Order: sequence, then structure tokens, then C-alpha cells
Amino acid sequence: MTKILILRYEALLGCLSAGVIVGLIAILCHIRRRERKFKPSRKDIEVALASLEYEETTCKPMPIKDIYTATENLSPSNVIGQGIAGKVYRGVLANGWPVAVKHIVKNEHAETFLREVKSLSHVRHPNLVSLRGYCDGQEECFLVYELCINGNLSEWLFGKDKNLSWIQRLQIALGSACGLWFLHIYPEGCIVHRDIKPTNILLGVDMEPKLSDFGLSRVIDLGVSHVSSEVRGTFGYVDPEYRHNHKVNAAGDVYSFGMVLLQLLSGKRVINIMNTAMPMSLDKMASTVIQDGNVLEFADPRLNGEYSTEAFDLSLKLALSCTGHKKQRPSMEQVVSRLEKALEISMRDDAKHNSISIIESLA
Repeated sequence: MTKILILRYEALLGCLSAGVIVGLIAILCHIRRRERKFKPSRKDIEVALASLEYEETTCKPMPIKDIYTATENLSPSNVIGQGIAGKVYRGVLANGWPVAVKHIVKNEHAETFLREVKSLSHVRHPNLVSLRGYCDGQEECFLVYELCINGNLSEWLFGKDKNLSWIQRLQIALGSACGLWFLHIYPEGCIVHRDIKPTNILLGVDMEPKLSDFGLSRVIDLGVSHVSSEVRGTFGYVDPEYRHNHKVNAAGDVYSFGMVLLQLLSGKRVINIMNTAMPMSLDKMASTVIQDGNVLEFADPRLNGEYSTEAFDLSLKLALSCTGHKKQRPSMEQVVSRLEKALEISMRDDAKHNSISIIESLA
């Protein structure tokens, strides 16, 4: 069983090489500009590449003075977020890297700091936010992440001046699912995030999703089905069965992901508070819509009908299977497979639509 897990884990690592390849291209371009002066040896290139890879993938302790310099002494103008553990600041390191710096008050949230360093310092994947470094002070500590310049998914789902296309929504769902699948089959033990929600899905320069905030994460040893824990997470995204039995396992993340997928489809909040007499959760709303045969009424109006109805139906049923009874929920591997199919269908339908539009314009 362990061998199978390792093989599946290694299969996911293929996409990790993308950053290294980009770095190599940058190095070679720099070398070409200087090739009239000297011709680098193969060893020079290998050393440069190794150095770049080390810088990109290594999480290092940082002096507190570097943290304050990067954030301009924790300037209020650099605040880009606020979490339970503390504020998040935009900053720039001495090497020019833009970063997000989480400030944690140690006496209150030391556990959060330790969990995040332990979880992210050695775990790397394109759909997980990268931890660049950390600072462990006497009264305060800091976590230094890569900066995701497009903010978080919640801002794009509910912001007035932002909108996501159907294809973008599927790509965000698929990337987030890949990140969770990677965590759940990690060779050293299943990593359960425990707080999957739109604000914890950050968006990079190309709108690629990256899971963040591992302060509640738990690692389940190989061969162990679950661990017991007090209920933690965000209201509306916590698995009802976990609330009842306090058992942490991967199925809880699947439930949370299903709720996020429903939000990507509908553009709605996780709880309908408009009906104050009887608030309804988003999964219950979706189930009601399906029972009434009005599936497309669940679609986000901001999509303007520009989506594949076949892919939408597939995605909606997938989301509801994620939020169903724990024993009937799909694994994240199965979720990835179905979302890949939905994206393939959508791309095919888009291509057909574009072809028809071109023909009509030429007629």
C-alpha cells in the first residue's frame, strides 16, 4: 500500500518542475546576453540551477530585522489581510521577492505557528502556497509566504468589481482539488487541512489556485483511519459528521471542498441568511433545485449563461456527492478526475461555439 501511495505522490510531483524550468530559462537568457564576454561551462549552469532550486524550495529562518525591513516596520498601509492569529502584511525581501508576512502573537497562537512551519516547510506543490521562511521571536513570530497578487477566491466570488468566467472557475476548482489530493496521499501521512474555504484559496499571477493557512491542519499516520480532535474550522464548511463524532480524516476536507465548489457554481454564500426564519445551507439549496428539475437556476447570474450545461450538471452533482454521507463521498483523486472531464467538455463546447461564431461572421 505504501508503495502505491509513493507512486501516486511521485506522479503529482511532475508539475513541480515547472518553476525550475522557468528559472533555467531565465539563467540561460542571462548567459546569452553575456556570451560575447565569456562562454559558461556546463558546471557553471548546473551550479546556478542548483542554487536557484535551493532558493525557491527551501524554507529558512529569518532575522526579525529582515521582517520589519520587508514590511516597512509593519506599516498599516501594507496590511492585506486579517486572520484569527494576526494581520497579514505585504512585503519585499532584500532579494526582491514580493511576500506576504503573517504576524502571530506567540502567547495566544503559538500552536498555529508551529503547525504551519511543520506542515509547509517541507511540503511543496504548485497548488499549495509556498512558505519562504519564518521568524521565531520571544513574544511574536512571523510566517513569510510567496505573495499571491490576485488575492483570494472569496474576493472574486463576492467582490463587486471582479468576476470569474466559467472556465476560470473550473480551473480553480481543479487546481484546488489537485492540492488537496496531494496532501491526502502524502507519503509521510495524510495531511488534513481542516479549513478549506474561499478565503484560504489564494490566486497567483495567472489565477492559479494555491491552498493556504495550515494553522488547523493535522497529519494522520499511515495505516490510521482518523485522529480525534476538538471541532475546529469555519462555520458552514465543517463536516456535520465531524461536528458529531470529532473524528478528523480526509473526508472532512472533501465536504469542505464540495461547499466551495457549490459556491463556484452559484456565486452564493455558504448559508442563505436572507431567509432569517429558516436559514438554508448551500448544499440543501442545491439539492432542492435538482429535485425540482431546475438545475440551471442554481448557476451564478454573473456567468450570463456562458457555460457548458453538460459540464455544469456534472460539476453540481459532483459537489453534492462531496457533501453527502461520509461513506459515499468521492476521494480527491476521483474529484480531480471528474473535474478534468468537466473542463474537457467545457473546452470542447467553447471550441464549437467559437467555430460557429467565425463561420457566421464570414457569412
